[in-house]
Amino acid sequence: MEKLLEIEDCLEMLRERVRLQEVQEVSLAGACGRVLAETVCSDIDVPPFQRSAMDGYAVRAADLESITGTHSAEGNSFVELSVKGRLLAGDYEEIPYEPGTAVRVMTGAFVPEGYDAVVRQEDTDYGEETVKVFAPVKAFQNYCRAGEDIRRGDVTAERGTRLSPVHIGLLAETGRAKVLVYRPVRAAILCTGSELVRVGEPLGKGKIYNNISYILETAIRREGLEVSFVQLCTDQEALLAEKLQEALKAADIVITTGAVSVGEKDIVPAVLQELGAEILFRRACIQPGTPTTASVKDGKVILSLSGNPYAALVNFEIYFWPLAAKMMGHESFDTVRTTAVLRSPYDKVNRMRRFLRARAEDGNVYLPSAVHSSSVIRNMTECNCFIDLELGRAVAPGDIVRIRYIKGMQVNPSLI
Repeated sequence: MEKLLEIEDCLEMLRERVRLQEVQEVSLAGACGRVLAETVCSDIDVPPFQRSAMDGYAVRAADLESITGTHSAEGNSFVELSVKGRLLAGDYEEIPYEPGTAVRVMTGAFVPEGYDAVVRQEDTDYGEETVKVFAPVKAFQNYCRAGEDIRRGDVTAERGTRLSPVHIGLLAETGRAKVLVYRPVRAAILCTGSELVRVGEPLGKGKIYNNISYILETAIRREGLEVSFVQLCTDQEALLAEKLQEALKAADIVITTGAVSVGEKDIVPAVLQELGAEILFRRACIQPGTPTTASVKDGKVILSLSGNPYAALVNFEIYFWPLAAKMMGHESFDTVRTTAVLRSPYDKVNRMRRFLRARAEDGNVYLPSAVHSSSVIRNMTECNCFIDLELGRAVAPGDIVRIRYIKGMQVNPSLI
């Protein structure tokens, strides 16, 4: 039997040929999900001034020490304070502290110097010129200090952080309007096959609708990456060579599907050779998608997948996401790999490493049905992972097997 490459060796060859994406500046509103290319430090304290945490009265805690009660119930002792002013959120007025005084404040309002706590309004008589306070407070109670969240000079986000909505909020509250991030990977998808018809067009005899590009394009876009080129190509070498060159100009990674094996119309290998592409590998020890081929042209990876939807998806998941992770500088773009307990029978012993569609739940993994043909994808709606089954291994329910989650589907299966 022919000695085939392991997919890990194939992947390593690919990873060696890609590099981190260039840097671009984007608005903060458009930065969620992007990877920071700089370490961002705050230029201000957050909050930039001391402020009230609730509606009430700014006071000096020491002025209320004589109060014996803890709330505003009848019978409690109280302290009566003179109200020197009123501040709403957004107001700013320096009101010098004097013993025995208070300032009416609302949530988020500036607290003048000398007042070191806020009494909630429910513990007062809501007075306007004077206020009776029925409960004591401790210094800095109900009071937000300047710099309580972030201090000037603090790191708010490290280089290499994939920005979440919370990161965006942190950057916004420091006043940062733009950030430097790595440009999203751009992919081109070129589906070969004279039998393929675009969705929406009439379906002639002997023709099928193209679905692979939809699977791949939506998977890529779902992760915040870009698809800059999607086309079909009939089985003509000259036309394929022309479209491949267009795809190379439009993208960082080119994905082709179909025409990659050894049949009469499997023209991809010949066209790659004609264009002067460097072939990294042509066959790996994997089913489905053994003929998957990878090459490099003009410094860009061309990943040539099977024309069968399931085979294309498996090999796309294996190779594309690790490349995207390296190019984007963040491992979250890669797929999650772990182990689970097999709960379904699988009687076949494979002569190659086999990737089986499956559903993982709570540490267990199940096969959706007995249909594992590369051309069938309907039962993939029940699946969220692949079982990575070693060459020649016999398995039975209760065995621990390797699984690889389909990108973005670690929680629940859904339409891919």
